[in-house]
This record gives sequence, structure tokens and C-alpha cells, in this order.
Amino acid sequence: MPHVDIKYFPRDLTPEQRQAFADDIAEVVIKHLASKPESVSVALQQVQPDNWKSQVWETEIAPNIETLARKPGYSM
Repeated sequence: MPHVDIKYFPRDLTPEQRQAFADDIAEVVIKHLASKPESVSVALQQVQPDNWKSQVWETEIAPNIETLARKPGYSM
């Protein structure tokens, strides 16, 4: 039951673009984890740049930096 939670700076995406993005992410998960399409969920959450440090960096990235499969090329 993979769940992908993507946080990103705001973008002017149409509902169709958001759906295409989520579908593409789900496709990769299905391919690499041999998941069933109906078991994959994708959340897309916009985070304001001014809130990135407190809402994402300090709570999700920095505390887990050693276990991230892909580390960011920046630090805060």
C-alpha cells in the first residue's frame, strides 16, 4: 500500500496537470515496487517558500537525512 507525499513550492497547475503528475508518480511506484494500481495513493501539497524550513526541512528532511533515498543538494 504505497503512499507518496510530495511537498513543493506553489505552482499554477490545472486540475488536469495535477492529475497527470500524480498519475506519473503512481506509475513509477507501480513499476518499481510491483504494486497494484489500486493500492497506490499520491498526495500533492503546496508549501509556501517562507514555510519550507519549518514545515518540511525541520520536521521531515533534517531529522531523516541519513535514511533519505535521495538527499537534497541544499541545507538550511
